[in-house]
Amino acid sequence: MDETVAEFIKRLFLKIPMTEMMTILKAWDFLSESQLQTVNFRQRKEPLVQELVLLCEEKCASLNDAALLDIIYTQVHRHQKLWDVFKMNKGPGEDIDLFDIEQFKSSFTKILRKALKNVTVSFRDAEENAVWIRIAWGTHHTKPNQYKATYVVYYPQTPYVFMSLSRLKRNTPLLDQALMIASKHHQIVKMDLRSRYLDSLKAIVFKQYNQVFETHDSAAPLQETSLWLHTNMDLRVIHENKVEKERVQRVTQETFGDCPQPRLEFAQYKLETKFKSNLNGGILADREEPLRCLIKFSSPHLLEALKSLAPAGIADAPLSPLLTCIPNKGMNYFKIKDK
Repeated sequence: MDETVAEFIKRLFLKIPMTEMMTILKAWDFLSESQLQTVNFRQRKEPLVQELVLLCEEKCASLNDAALLDIIYTQVHRHQKLWDVFKMNKGPGEDIDLFDIEQFKSSFTKILRKALKNVTVSFRDAEENAVWIRIAWGTHHTKPNQYKATYVVYYPQTPYVFMSLSRLKRNTPLLDQALMIASKHHQIVKMDLRSRYLDSLKAIVFKQYNQVFETHDSAAPLQETSLWLHTNMDLRVIHENKVEKERVQRVTQETFGDCPQPRLEFAQYKLETKFKSNLNGGILADREEPLRCLIKFSSPHLLEALKSLAPAGIADAPLSPLLTCIPNKGMNYFKIKDK
């Protein structure tokens, strides 16, 4: 086994938490069950890793084997990456073709290797027909850097691609071209949607959530499971403004639905406006350049936090559509300009 491959595998093993080691090794399926039974998984991590690396050396693990292990680790710890969403488009009048996974992989790899001599491309088919792609980039004169790979998750028969880009953004146009040609699309556009929670991004673009947008003067009856009025509450507690609380509950439920919200960490708003005044003169009135500001809302779970604002009495109901439309519009980066 090559020394660089051995070092790469060693670093991967060191990253894997001890509680996940056996699960990831079985998913990797490189070391046999009988080999794993010879390993003492109760020892300290460093000697355990050395023992596993020796087993990999005995089986002459290749760079592709190591790359597959890296994909599996990244799938388990996908929230450690920052994911961007891209949408591809077909040409006018083109229908969706039957997807051939092997043809896609072959075409994608050939395009990258034709344009760039030193590049490592690895694939793994995952749940829900997703194709995970790992690309380690080099140059015409340097070998691929296995420690700064790009990860791509593509769902065939859909236009959506999720990417966790490495620092080498100069390779993004080449990656876009390979994706478009291999999947038989004509255009790829980066959406204004980003998060560490890949599953939530998928839920948003595929509309796998129950958020609804209805009028807020509905007289629909309240659900039995109230946000404020629990059946087992102390009857001696007197609630002021009960009608208003029920209205806020109804509006919140109509806006966000019953199910948990997709998980996003932030929403960013760029505002660009001209100063307007009925009074003549003044520095701001004569300013030709628009006024600009940036507002960013952040939270470990932004949409659930927004959902709780009105019930907590922090904000009026309904909330601004600029806040509640995030899943519906499929974006958490907004640019607001004067009409």
